[in-house]
Amino acid sequence: MSDAMTRGTALIWVSGASGGIGRALVATVPWARARVIGISRRQDSVSTEHIEADLSDPEQWPRVGAAFREAVTRFSGDRIVFVQAAGTIQPIGFVGNVETRAYQENVLLNSAAPQVLGHLFIEAVQDVAATRHLVMLTSGAAKSIYPGWATYGAAKAGVDQWVRDTGAEQGPDGVQVLAVAPGTVNTEMQTQLRATTPEEFPMRQKFIDLHRDGKLSDPNDVARKIWDLLDEPYDNGSVLDLRNLPEVRTPASA
Repeated sequence: MSDAMTRGTALIWVSGASGGIGRALVATVPWARARVIGISRRQDSVSTEHIEADLSDPEQWPRVGAAFREAVTRFSGDRIVFVQAAGTIQPIGFVGNVETRAYQENVLLNSAAPQVLGHLFIEAVQDVAATRHLVMLTSGAAKSIYPGWATYGAAKAGVDQWVRDTGAEQGPDGVQVLAVAPGTVNTEMQTQLRATTPEEFPMRQKFIDLHRDGKLSDPNDVARKIWDLLDEPYDNGSVLDLRNLPEVRTPASA
């Protein structure tokens, strides 16, 4: 391991780094000399390091926790961040009709993995003398009713409450814990929604219209706004929606 990686200004993990908002977050890290570690099933093309892990498999979660602990012991910079961006919307369809194995993998990846990985991250960094951030991607689906999307909405509602409670536990001097809803973003997830049938996803037309009308956000723009939030004085445990926040500045590289 190089001295530059050990003494970088920031140590960053991003799950779901091989695509969508996760990939955009890796590509737009605003701090110079940051050590950026992507976590995903397949190698991403932008992070400096990669942990290959299928986060729908609970047996692989301890390996990620071990990676947190190992990297933290070698780090002497001033900021540590984990962004939990991994997730899936598959299978789309009504409960009781979708394939059971895919349903189970969805619940493990979207509901269980964020809580367990969040726990492992906080456990690893809680005694480190650095600014520490844990960011969970959430969704407006946590509050809206979308037949055919029950597992996804339930998972995001769970993430929101986990963040509120964990942020209250950490208080003003602990790990900053935030949930961020990015809005409708031009990613593969949106492509998958538009490709469903009305029987699988009755609200499909809403997302077709958003795409047709050019109302999907650019992933890199969204990623930059998420990074900018980390220097704002939000209460620990805040659940934020980028669509309801004032326009934020783009941070300059350190």
